[in-house]
Amino acid sequence: MRGAALVIQALQAEGVKALFGYPGGTVLDIFDEIYSSGLPFYLTRHEQGAVHAADGYARASGKVGMCIATSGPGATNLVTGIATAHMDSIPLVVLTGQVATSLIGNDAFQEVDICGITRSITKHNYLVRDIADLPQVLKSAFYIARSGRPGPVLIDLPKDIQQAETDEPYPDDIKLRSYRPTLRGNMQQLQKAAGLIDQSKKPVIFAGGGVVSSDAQNEIRLLSEILDAPVTTSLMGLGIFPETHSHALKMLGMHGTEYANYAVQEADLLIAVGVRFDDLVTGKVDKFAPQAQIIHIDIDPTSIRKNVQVTVPIVGDIRTVLQELNTLLKPRQNPQWMEQIKTWKQRHPLRYPQTDKVQPQYVIEQLAKLTDNRAIICTEVGQNQMWTAQFYNFHSSRSFLSSGGLGTMGYGFPAALGAQVAWPDKLVIDIAGDGSIQMNIQEMATAVLYDLPVKIIILNNHSLGMVRQWQSIFYDRRFSQTCLRRNKQCPPDCQQANGDCSAAYVPNFVKLAEAYGAHGFRIDHKDQVADVLQTAITTPGPVIVEISIDREENVYPMVPTGAPIHQMLRGMA
Repeated sequence: MRGAALVIQALQAEGVKALFGYPGGTVLDIFDEIYSSGLPFYLTRHEQGAVHAADGYARASGKVGMCIATSGPGATNLVTGIATAHMDSIPLVVLTGQVATSLIGNDAFQEVDICGITRSITKHNYLVRDIADLPQVLKSAFYIARSGRPGPVLIDLPKDIQQAETDEPYPDDIKLRSYRPTLRGNMQQLQKAAGLIDQSKKPVIFAGGGVVSSDAQNEIRLLSEILDAPVTTSLMGLGIFPETHSHALKMLGMHGTEYANYAVQEADLLIAVGVRFDDLVTGKVDKFAPQAQIIHIDIDPTSIRKNVQVTVPIVGDIRTVLQELNTLLKPRQNPQWMEQIKTWKQRHPLRYPQTDKVQPQYVIEQLAKLTDNRAIICTEVGQNQMWTAQFYNFHSSRSFLSSGGLGTMGYGFPAALGAQVAWPDKLVIDIAGDGSIQMNIQEMATAVLYDLPVKIIILNNHSLGMVRQWQSIFYDRRFSQTCLRRNKQCPPDCQQANGDCSAAYVPNFVKLAEAYGAHGFRIDHKDQVADVLQTAITTPGPVIVEISIDREENVYPMVPTGAPIHQMLRGMA
């Protein structure tokens, strides 16, 4: 069998149901095999769109995402998407073409060392130099991507290896001596954890993206109910615990709820599950959870004690560990602690100014109401991402897709396309800013041609909103290069920073939607929001809704960089 045909056989054997990518010279043999394979292929308009779509497919479905690109610029255009998946532990297999093995190292046309470039942002990568190795490499790639702590695996496949023949069969199973993830938690550590839990008076459960990867949302809910303990999540963990539940604290950290931050700072025990304690969560590390002993459960031992000291580390698959831990615990009640939580919620709810202007928080609330909080929501990065995390009450795992670790502008729309491919009958919405949506807007062609009915909600404040927010708060309102209406007639010192600008906004998103063959709607007034959103949701096919929002509206609460998480800027009385 030729190498290119073996690739297709591997994808079929691994149950791949969707391929995203872009052709080129060094992968023509693989694309020739795709032509008659019957595998669903989605031709994006940019390689970055392809890798983000594969990522969105993986997050929404729980399966391995798959994308293909040619060598050189095709491969390097994947780098941002690979890094996005790596930071958020998303299982991808990325296949890149490479020049023939005889040309490697000779600066051949469209040759780059993509393995070297991506070594630090992949879980593993391969350059295949011998056709006999290809079956094992393909099998290993899928196994490594989906097992343990998931992540992207890259296979760089030279053109002559694709054309070479082999009698080696595709293996049914694979065992790697140097790679054996620990699944079962150590019983002594589990018993220590149970003892700490039994002694605690003010426990808090902090759950993250690892719970999503392990499909352990039911175990988290059971743990909360057994302990009568509140649950807060990281951005990556949104949806794993119903946010309308009385135990829900919603999101923790820089733009988390005040009551989540207060609860963690007052807790005597923090049960951290599938989280990495990144800086946006902890704030000033030595002031984080100062009264709490910490139990940290994660399948990746390198994530434990990386950022905070823990009392009881437990390495293992989260679902398996929680199932074992829950059997060791006795049901209990914490009436005083839960009453304190209730008081904080009443005194410090999420809030925003009630004005006649179109407030972005109001838009998210109306969207949540119209969808019963049940849509698959993707976001770009920045203010749109944080307003969505705060005001859309997520109910289920894999319903929130966003670039958490890398913070990739342009992620949300192609990821939404991948999610729509995974769930063709579900409502998929991308909530975007006017800056980030333009980074991969070319994928409107992909949405229209493949009839992927993603709804794009653009919160248009005519600026790079989150950067502008920081300039407003910390840089004396010196708005350097954040106005998206700025043009060559504008003075060096913007005179309209506090008022209306007469410059036209470019582009007109409604006309842009129509140019691609999609539907476009605009909202300029608050009383239009509910009706136009309802129309957009029920309109067949891809839709763009452009909503003109208050440019001065910021995301609050906000923990300034370097401050402990209980010291928040609130933005309003």
